[in-house]
Amino acid sequence: MKNATLLSLLVAALALGGCVTLPAGPAGPQGNTGDTGNTGATGHSGRPGATGDTGATGYTGATGNTGNTGATGDTGATGNTGNTGNTGDTGATGNTGARGNTGNTGAKGTNGNGTVVIVPAQ
Repeated sequence: MKNATLLSLLVAALALGGCVTLPAGPAGPQGNTGDTGNTGATGHSGRPGATGDTGATGYTGATGNTGNTGATGDTGATGNTGNTGNTGDTGATGNTGARGNTGNTGAKGTNGNGTVVIVPAQ
């Protein structure tokens, strides 16, 4: 019975221990850095490949013939000149305008040393 009580207390403590959280403790010291491994050997470089040959140059084709020039066409005939039109009639002469009135005759002077009166024309 004693074992059963201890077992039930242990189960209860573990069950409650999962519900209760405690703050984390301080961080532990940092571990040492491991050694660097040896560098591997470098392989040999391959030999360069051979350069290929240059291909042969092709021939130039022949130049074609130039075509013939076409014949020049004939010039067309010149057309006839048309007839001259008739001259129109001369218009009638207009009437002569009326003659204007003759102006007044000026006053006659006197012989001798009298007074001369000048009357302007109207």
